Amino acid sequence: MKKLALLALAASLTACATANADSRTASASDKDWSAPKGADDRTPFASTYRPYPGRPTALVGATVYDGKGGRIDNGTVLLRDGKIVAAGDASLSTEGYDRIDGSGKFVTPGVIDIHSHLGDYPTPSVDAHSDGNEATSPMTPEVWAEHSVWPQDPGFTRALANGGVTSLQILPGSANLTGGRSVTLKNVPARTVQGMKFPGAPYGMKMACGENPKRVYGGKGRMPSTRMGNFAVNRQMWLDAKAYDGKKRDLGKETLKGVLAGDILVHNHCYRADEMALVMDMAKEMGYKVTAFHHAVEAYKIGDLLRENGVCSAIWADWYGFKMEAYDGILENAAFLRQADACVIIHSDDANGIQRLNQEAAKAQAAGRRAGIDIPDAEVIGWFTLNAARAMGIDGMTGSLEPGKMADVVLWNGDPLSVYSRPEKVWVDGALMFDAMDRKRRPVSDFELGQPGEGDVK
Repeated sequence: MKKLALLALAASLTACATANADSRTASASDKDWSAPKGADDRTPFASTYRPYPGRPTALVGATVYDGKGGRIDNGTVLLRDGKIVAAGDASLSTEGYDRIDGSGKFVTPGVIDIHSHLGDYPTPSVDAHSDGNEATSPMTPEVWAEHSVWPQDPGFTRALANGGVTSLQILPGSANLTGGRSVTLKNVPARTVQGMKFPGAPYGMKMACGENPKRVYGGKGRMPSTRMGNFAVNRQMWLDAKAYDGKKRDLGKETLKGVLAGDILVHNHCYRADEMALVMDMAKEMGYKVTAFHHAVEAYKIGDLLRENGVCSAIWADWYGFKMEAYDGILENAAFLRQADACVIIHSDDANGIQRLNQEAAKAQAAGRRAGIDIPDAEVIGWFTLNAARAMGIDGMTGSLEPGKMADVVLWNGDPLSVYSRPEKVWVDGALMFDAMDRKRRPVSDFELGQPGEGDVK
């Protein structure tokens, strides 16, 4: 009987998803969703994302963190037609809006993870699902992470419900010096990756330095097997790309040309400070820019160089010591970067960590406080909202509670920098996608049906 009940529930969810897809397409038919920056007539796989339908909503009485360093006590946030209308004090009129009492609660922009592998390394974690790294050549700029994304990965709904994640960048893995294109997604249920693809987001390109490429390919008896080999192979790749005339299509060189033109953003896995400095020199030599170093456990050593070069550090709060190049990782990394006035982002790189980016940011803040660096809560919120959006090239559309931006919003049941708090409600483009108080708005994937508390049919 339980199996029949689960099948019935699965059928019900499928029907509901289809109905929602139809209604959201109709409701957004008048919107102009442009192709990602850098796209041309030869760029396929365009976004078909359409927002789910929402209602005019007023969140009143909450403490509001706007994502750009501001705090509003007893604040009001207005959402309508998928956009932020206003974020201000209690004097804002809420006539014509559904009012939600946020007294004792907190409102932030939707959480953004700049470094995720959801969909490419989905759950269940089995070899058949390991699609995040084309580890057959140290240089694979021709591959695109979106072609491996599995929209049914239960990690997406867990990130939404437990972490308030509304947007995320899916990157290839780090076995390769050049791993291929990344893709930015809206965290909504969809049948296809195109249905999740963030409209207007630029592509990224994943690169890596250090131990991973030299271990993977040196272990195969081929170049690179050393750090100097890493740089030699990289530099030759850029020289070849600069010489590409486009007369005969080359998918890899098209991506590299997009980077050189500034249309595709470089996200570089790199741990050691000395290597980050070398990569920035290589970027100047070859004519491209590093947008962010990811993991960056030694970024605190070169905060001034990162600031001067306009490079963000996407980091963990406390991962260190798990391999040689991570031995100099320190808990105060984020705080020392902030003290140097360098860009700080808290990222996950993990299907569990993505559910707690708010807590990771709080841990990094606490480490700074113990070192005598006091960073305001309102600023720390930006480490997993606006700063991530900026480094992903989507800050004009999301990342802060500013009028005209996408209504990607989280209502927290307590202080978001407390381990005891979690999302109570999450909106994506003004549509209520998660509500902890309403079983019908607690999405689960196919693989979670029938798990304890996740799909029992009453």
